[in-house]
Amino acid sequence: MTIDIHTRFITLLGDPLAQSFAARMQNRGYEAAGLNLVYFYTVTGQEHLGDIIKGLRYMPFAGFAVTKPNKVKVLEYLDDLDPLCRKMGSSNTVVKLPDGRLKGYNTDGIGFYTALTEAGIDVTKETFFCFGSGGAGRAMCSVLAYHGAPKIYITDLFPDSARSLVEDINQNFAPVAETVPYQDFSRVKDATVVMNASGVGMGNTIGETPLPPEFIRKDQFYFDACYNPARTRFLQNAEQAGCRVLNGLTMSLYQGTAQIELWTGHKAPVEAMRQELLQIMAGKEAK
Repeated sequence: MTIDIHTRFITLLGDPLAQSFAARMQNRGYEAAGLNLVYFYTVTGQEHLGDIIKGLRYMPFAGFAVTKPNKVKVLEYLDDLDPLCRKMGSSNTVVKLPDGRLKGYNTDGIGFYTALTEAGIDVTKETFFCFGSGGAGRAMCSVLAYHGAPKIYITDLFPDSARSLVEDINQNFAPVAETVPYQDFSRVKDATVVMNASGVGMGNTIGETPLPPEFIRKDQFYFDACYNPARTRFLQNAEQAGCRVLNGLTMSLYQGTAQIELWTGHKAPVEAMRQELLQIMAGKEAK
């Protein structure tokens, strides 16, 4: 990696970030594509988010990435939004335009939908239950509605957040979403795909799960947006019950390749980035 006067930077704004593989995956992608970019982390919650973004406007950044807990709050500091991002009400990718304005996009939905269809899931034929209505949950559930999901149940520790997402989906996409009270697991049995976008199971909640194992059915498909650890308790319990499971690694890959194309206008080197992620996971498993 060589940094010179022409180097442009990307930073990921969020907290916690210790579990993130984004920097290695992105920097490997830039190297493989011959791009003079550097990706690094900035640990921040919402308190100083506006100040940081204001500073980035005047520095040599191509844009920045956004993760938990900032994907909704960040919209307040942007100049423009991609139409789908506006409907979702959440952004994980911000592009610094040639005139200096900041435009928000959401590639989480793209990454999630691509990963899900690659796993053989036909969104139009499934009933979904989602734990979590923050930035990731917003993107995941919104893109499901956009692609024709017939029913989406959503629950969250913060009921107002879940209600807001349900209202936005029903108004902006299709009337297919329904709020479920937190820790009411009765609707899980009606779902064919159960998703965890709550963050429970990563960071300081490793070993925890939002769903007691007795509510799992073996004919369900389980997805966790987390990829570090590779198997959260949520996925372990589902796997033990005989379910097919998928973690967030392929979602991370495809949302990351979409980001590169937005930031640079160049085709992303998908296979180089996939191999980097696989090497990271192999290294973790070897420890």
